[in-house]
Amino acid sequence: MGTPASPRTATPGRTRLVRTALVTAVAATLVGAAIAVPVRSASAATVDPNAWYVLVSRHSGKALDVYDRSTADGGRIVQWARNDGAWQQWQFVDSGAGYHRLRSRHSGKVLDIRDSSTADGAEVIQWTDQGSTDQQFRLADSDGGYVRLINRNSNKALDVWEWSTADGGRISQYTDSGGANQQWQLVRVGSDGGPGTPTPTPGTPPAGYPAPMRVTGDVGVHDPTIVRRPGGAYLVAHTGNNISLKTSTDRVAYRNAGSVFPNGAPWTTAYTGGSRNLWAPDISYRNNQYYLYYSASTFGSNRSAIFLATSPTGNSGSWTDRGLVIESQSSDNFNAIDPNLIVDDQGRWWLAFGSFWSGLKLVALDPATGKRSDSTIRAIAGRGGGAIEAPTLVRRGGYYYLYVSFDRCCQGASSTYRVMVGRSTSVTGPFVDRNGTALTSGGGTQVLASHGDIHGPGHQTVLSDTDGDLLVYHYYANNGASLLGINRIGYDAAGWPYVY
Repeated sequence: MGTPASPRTATPGRTRLVRTALVTAVAATLVGAAIAVPVRSASAATVDPNAWYVLVSRHSGKALDVYDRSTADGGRIVQWARNDGAWQQWQFVDSGAGYHRLRSRHSGKVLDIRDSSTADGAEVIQWTDQGSTDQQFRLADSDGGYVRLINRNSNKALDVWEWSTADGGRISQYTDSGGANQQWQLVRVGSDGGPGTPTPTPGTPPAGYPAPMRVTGDVGVHDPTIVRRPGGAYLVAHTGNNISLKTSTDRVAYRNAGSVFPNGAPWTTAYTGGSRNLWAPDISYRNNQYYLYYSASTFGSNRSAIFLATSPTGNSGSWTDRGLVIESQSSDNFNAIDPNLIVDDQGRWWLAFGSFWSGLKLVALDPATGKRSDSTIRAIAGRGGGAIEAPTLVRRGGYYYLYVSFDRCCQGASSTYRVMVGRSTSVTGPFVDRNGTALTSGGGTQVLASHGDIHGPGHQTVLSDTDGDLLVYHYYANNGASLLGINRIGYDAAGWPYVY
């Protein structure tokens, strides 16, 4: 994950001294009146001992995390951007008398106070479950549905040290002051839309397909993929010479930002017939860096390849190619283009891909490298050799949704591309449409198709933003230009997505 944001020290800094002084001053005003500081009730803070939870800090929005995915006694506990990996999932094991031990799904170990300390600032770690009081916590309510976790041995609260907002900010114990850095939201795994996404509220699909949302500036794109940057701006990658980039500060106005490989990508030309045009990238931000999977091929051929590049900034020229992920030959029954990365609820990495031939596929990846972890290729959708491509896998609630594009792309205003969807409770399928037809048998529920002056919308991706989910795609104008399209995604009472 990277280097922790602050040293592993139990020495209070200036932020702590300010807070301590404030608490002392408040307490002093109460002494003369013989008023005790109230102990907050834990009446509403209940948990399901059979469930797994992600604990999200009210102060930073980051999740309680086992640092570097350690499985060792003494492994450090930090905060990290929520990804719902097994190292961010915790089970509440009943210890009696209203106390629980918090067991890591990843390591099987429980939260523990280092050296059974009762001091402010003592570090929180993981350790083999011994049932001791320094491994037990009670839930104390705060407002807004947040809770505080109070250690049984020290009577201190689980605390984000120094009010950090950084990935790697350490977790300590500190005198219970009720601060936002001591308040945690318990998100039951699978109960919301995943990292940063609110639980979908059932809605009613509109009578017809909506127009794309307003976008301005440099919006000529094909096969777009988009990511929200840590600072709140947006980065778009799309098909183009050496992979084209665009940026936006507000998701409305876009400008050209150069290309991923301004000096070229000669390792791809064996698949492109010498062309610089690289296809259908997939961009994401994980572990403090950008990941870009992208395709090299030519029209009508399945002599194709998917490569991986990474970057610390996402900017043009900052990318390092990490090499081949998967390729296909003319003798294969699949086509290695149109990649899409998903991390499942167990923290496992998968790459969906494919176009025509026998349909869409899924392979397992090693999170440490972003490359394949085994030789298995799983089928997830197909139309018996017909037109299907551009898989996008998204987890929402208890389902994995597989968005795909049917029919013909790349024919300007004559394009017949359309967006379809199926879903499954497993990332590996089987995926079925609303009628129960398997996507491997040609099934699919239509989400968006041509309407009015919007021709062939497709090669979609899903952006999970702070204001909900958005379908991002390209479409063709009447003059044949390929343009950026964005619509909001709603979910009906049965949990099926629609655009509005």
